[in-house]
Amino acid sequence: MTELRLNMIIDKELKEQAEELYLDLGMDLSTAITIFLKQSIREQQLPFIPSREHMGNFPTQYSALHGTTTKVFSVGGVSEDLNDEN
Repeated sequence: MTELRLNMIIDKELKEQAEELYLDLGMDLSTAITIFLKQSIREQQLPFIPSREHMGNFPTQYSALHGTTTKVFSVGGVSEDLNDEN
């Protein structure tokens, strides 16, 4: 695999926050961007759904998008599901 340098213009504060986040996750920014690009190619789309709304808790969002949750269409449906599990 031939590697090359990618230069981009990005907000300084955004870069610093991202570096801090990914260091906490055990990787550098270059590795995080590489993972993003590989996942985009694998899925043939952005590895997340862009939205104008705040999506809240990302793990919950991911579970919902990948079918690891149960859809309910009413408060009664949630109550029934909770009662069924006990």
